[in-house]
Amino acid sequence: MLGRTDSRARLLVLLVAFVVAATAIIGRLGWWQVVRRDALADEARRQTSMRTEVPSDRGSIYDRSGTVVLATTVDRARLVAAPRQLSAERRRTVAAELVSILALDATAAADLTAKMTSDRPYVVLASGLEPDVSDRIREAAAAGRISQVSLEPEPTRVYPQSGGGPNSTLAAHLLGFVNKEGDGLYGVEQYYQDVLAGSPRVLFAQKDVNARPIPETAVVAEPGVAGSDLRLTIDASLQLAVEQELFAAWVADRAEKISAVVMDPYTGEVYAEASYPSYDANDYRAIAGTDPNRFIDPIVSEVYEPGSVFKMLTTVAALEQGTVTPKTRLRDTPKLVLDGGRTHIDNADHKGKGWITFEDGVAYSRNVIASKVALALGKTTHDAASILHEVWLRLGFGARTGIDVAGEVSGIVNDPAIRDWRQIDLANGSFGQGVAVTPIQLASAFAAMINGGQLVTPHVVKAVGDGDAKVAAARPVIDAKLSPTLMSMMNHVVTEVPFYRDRTLIPGYWVGGKTGTAQIWDAEKHAWKHNLYNYSFVGFVGREVNKPELIVAIRINQARPTIARIGQLEIPVMSFALFRRIAHAAITTPGLLSEQPAQPSTVTADR
Repeated sequence: MLGRTDSRARLLVLLVAFVVAATAIIGRLGWWQVVRRDALADEARRQTSMRTEVPSDRGSIYDRSGTVVLATTVDRARLVAAPRQLSAERRRTVAAELVSILALDATAAADLTAKMTSDRPYVVLASGLEPDVSDRIREAAAAGRISQVSLEPEPTRVYPQSGGGPNSTLAAHLLGFVNKEGDGLYGVEQYYQDVLAGSPRVLFAQKDVNARPIPETAVVAEPGVAGSDLRLTIDASLQLAVEQELFAAWVADRAEKISAVVMDPYTGEVYAEASYPSYDANDYRAIAGTDPNRFIDPIVSEVYEPGSVFKMLTTVAALEQGTVTPKTRLRDTPKLVLDGGRTHIDNADHKGKGWITFEDGVAYSRNVIASKVALALGKTTHDAASILHEVWLRLGFGARTGIDVAGEVSGIVNDPAIRDWRQIDLANGSFGQGVAVTPIQLASAFAAMINGGQLVTPHVVKAVGDGDAKVAAARPVIDAKLSPTLMSMMNHVVTEVPFYRDRTLIPGYWVGGKTGTAQIWDAEKHAWKHNLYNYSFVGFVGREVNKPELIVAIRINQARPTIARIGQLEIPVMSFALFRRIAHAAITTPGLLSEQPAQPSTVTADR
C-alpha cells in the first residue's frame, strides 16, 4: 500500500508561494496602473498619435513705398503617395502616369519611379506644384489612372519681381531666400527669420496606418503667431535701375563681380544695394547645386583692398592733427624710399609733379604725397601708425557696421600695437593697400565725412509690421567743422582732374568723391595678379553746393584694363562713370528724396 503524498508542510509552502506570487503580481499591476499610469498613457498616445507643427503665414517683404511686393508666400501643392497600398504592377503604372503629367526629365523620372515603386507607406514625390499641374493630377485621380496619390498644401516663398540682369530676381543678394524647411537663408530673410516666420501652430492628432495625421482628430496645442511683414528702405524702381546699370557695366568691363550701394548719408537708409552676377531666388536650388558662392553678398560679406579711396582716411587724420591743410604744398617725387633704403613706394605713373598742394595730391591720387602725409602724422613711425589706425577704427573699419542683413563681416585692419608697422606698412595703408574692407563700410565712413561727422548705422528695414524698425543711433566720430573741408576736397577731385571731370560731373548737381585702383594679391601664388585690378569710387551728389543728399559706393572686382599704360589702367566703364549713372538715376527717382535738400553743417571749409 502506497503512503500518502500530501503533507501539511508542503501545502503550506505552496500556499505561501502562491500568496507571494499573487502579491508580486498585484504589486506589479499596481505599479503599472498607478505609479506608471501617466507614463504609459503618454507612451500609448505617442504610438497612436503624432505632434505636428504647422508653419504660420510668413510675412511678406515690400519696398519703401509699401506697395511693391519683393517677397511673399503663395499656396502650392506637395504630391504624396502610399505605395505600400498598391500592387507592384499598379505602382509602376501610377509612376509612369505621373512622369507624363509632370513632364519630368530622365533623372527626375527615375527618382520619382524609384519612390513610387518602393514598399514605403508614405513618400513625397514632388513639391511646389503649380495650380495647373495640381488640376491635372486631380483629373487623373478622378479618371482612375492614378490611385493612392494625394495633394497636400505647401506654402512656397516666391520673389515676383524680375531683376536687372538675366536669370535674376530683384534684390536677390539683399533679400536671400527661404528653403523648403521654411528657414530664411542669407540677407533679410535670414536676419529677420524669427520676425518673418512667427511661431508655428502645434497640433496633436491620431495617425493612420501610413503614419499620416487624421485631420478629424487634430487638437490645437499651441495656436501659433503669424509672421510680420517688413517694409524695406529700398526703392524698387531705383533698385532695378541700379541692377541694370551694373549688368551693363559687368558685360562691358568683363569683371568678375560688380557692386553698388546707394545710401542716405544722414539716416543710413539704403535706397539700393546690388551686385552682379546675381541669381533667381525662385530657383535657388539650381544655384546651390552649381555655384553656391553666388548667394554671398559682396556688399557686406566680402572684403577687398580698396586702393586710393582710403586717401580720404589719411586726409581725415592729417586735418585732425593739423599737419596739413588743403593748400599745404608738398613735393611729389616719382618714388619714396623707406625703411633705410630697404623698401619704397611709387606713384602709379612713376613720375613726380614737383611742388603741389595737398588737395591736388589727393585729386591726382599721388601715392608719394599720401605716404609723406601719413609718415608726418607722428614723431615716430609707430606714433603715426597708431594715429592712422585709430582713425580707421573710429570710422568703422575692422568692425561690422550693424547693417540688418545676415553675413556681414568686419574686415581686416592690422593693429600696430600688436605688430609694429614699418614705414612701408604705413605708406601702403595711406593709399588703401594692406587693409581689407567692405563696400558698406566705405559708404558708412564717407557718409560720416560729409554729414557733420556722424557715423550712421546702415539699414535696409524701415518698418516691421505697423511699427518703425529700431535703428542704432548715430555717433560722432569726426569734428563737424571738418565736413565742409572734406566735401570741398572730394569736389576738387572731380573738378580739377579732366579725366574724372568728363565722366563724373552731373549738370545741375554738386558732386564729389574719391577713386581707387588697387592691385590684387594672389594668396596661392604669393604674388600680385597680373593685369587684374579692383576699381572703386565712393562719392556724393546733391542738388545744392555743400548739401550732399546721397552717398554712392562702387566696386568693380577683378577687371582687366583695355588700356594699360604706366599710370593709366582704363576699363570701358570706369568706377566714377558708373557712379555718375547710378547717382543720376537715384537723384531723379520720383519721390525718393524730400522736396527740400538735406541740411548739413553750415561751417565754412578751412581752405
